[in-house]
Amino acid sequence: MISLTSGAAAPGLDNPLEILHACHGKIQRQLDTLKKLAAHLPVHGCDRQAQQAAQSILRYFDTAGQFHHQDEEENLFPALLAMTVPDQTQLKALIGRLLAEHVVMFAAWSELRAVLVKLAAGINTPLPDALVENLTVSYTGHIDLEETELLPLAARLLSPRQLMQLGKCMAERRGANYPSASARS
Repeated sequence: MISLTSGAAAPGLDNPLEILHACHGKIQRQLDTLKKLAAHLPVHGCDRQAQQAAQSILRYFDTAGQFHHQDEEENLFPALLAMTVPDQTQLKALIGRLLAEHVVMFAAWSELRAVLVKLAAGINTPLPDALVENLTVSYTGHIDLEETELLPLAARLLSPRQLMQLGKCMAERRGANYPSASARS
């Protein structure tokens, strides 16, 4: 059976860096589901479980996965780049690398997405290992870089006000309300 539930509660929008971190865990779980789907198909074909797994992966990467990239590209990266820091060159290089990786990940997702759409619709179609591997490898290295370099850097550099602004932008993107000061106490 392909499990589609995580059971983990998400952090609040008043802690945007924790949301980005939690999203990495969710991406990893979706990649695990994708690998299970790839192993499931040759044995069981495009049965109901396979369709549900494909639908879940599509739903995640088409919504929350896109929000995650937008959070970084439209809000976090510009906030960091606008700062004056001693090692501005390294910061620009890190963000340049992450942006380039986003392009690679989007291309890998686009290619894989076409197959998942068919599977979600119940069309028995092969899920090439190369497509699964391309997406998995591109995300795994990227997540590691963000976890070890980007998020710790952002935590050190961004002020509480900047973090609040980031959280508000993330809430707006998701159609959610940013927690009021009274709700956070």
